[in-house]
Parts: sequence; structure tokens; C-alpha cells
Amino acid sequence: MMDTNIDRVWSMMEKIRFCMLSNWNGAKLHSRPMGAFVRRQESAVYFFTDERAHKDEEIRENPRVCSAFADTASQKYLSVSGTAEISADQKKIGELWAIPAKVWWKTPNNPNIRLIKVRPIEAEYWDAPGNLISDFKVAFALMTGGYPDAGEHKKISF
Repeated sequence: MMDTNIDRVWSMMEKIRFCMLSNWNGAKLHSRPMGAFVRRQESAVYFFTDERAHKDEEIRENPRVCSAFADTASQKYLSVSGTAEISADQKKIGELWAIPAKVWWKTPNNPNIRLIKVRPIEAEYWDAPGNLISDFKVAFALMTGGYPDAGEHKKISF
């Protein structure tokens, strides 16, 4: 049976799908928006990248990465840290191929396509009840002098 907190993390990644992927380049942290291809059954998250963008070099030297997912409309936030590797696996590229990748590379056979494969190690999520309910809770806390219930917050390891 899967841990319900881990299941919640996978579900949040599957629903949000876009994140800021951060890595260390040896001198500083660098973040960029990326579309996540979540493969729960493989315990992996994939990102398309371009061989010419130098992320592959940075990740080979410093494979620890962090991806920050945010759905502000639903007040759901997720930070996932893991280990990344770079791949040019044509079979996996073809399996994950979708319209967003087509915009950048036109064809899955483009020799510049690489995949960043991230295996999650730990995650932290904040799952609030949504903007309208959160607004009511804040207003109630202000009126009563208390603190609002910010929703569920968990730290987990995979």
C-alpha cells in the first residue's frame, strides 16, 4: 500500500504539471520554468531540455535539483527535491512527446533533445482549502484575534 502523503505529492505534481526547476551550476542556483512529465509508476519526473542549454553539464556535475510547483488558484504548493540525470533515450523521448515539445524541437528525432529525469527524494507540500475559504479564515482570525488554519503542511521522504 502506498503512503497517502507520497500519493498526495504524486497527485499534486500530476495536476499542476508546471514548475520552476532549480539546480546548482557550481557558483549559483539557477531556476527556470519547465513542464513536468510525471511518471509515478517509474518514480520519476521528466523534463525536456536542449543539449545546447548547458543544463546537462551542470546536472552531471551537481545532480541534486529542486522543483517548485504552485497552483495559486487552489492554494496548493509543492517543493520536490531529488537527483537528476540527463538522457538522450529516443524511446523515452518518443513516449513523452507532446505538443509543448513539438513547439521547441518540431520532431522527436531532433538531435538536440535531452531529457532530465528526476527521482524524488523528499518533498514538502502546503495544501490550503482554496482562496475563498482562505480569505474567510483570514477575516475570521482578524476578527477574533486568532490565527487562520493554513491547511495541510507535510514534509515527506520517498
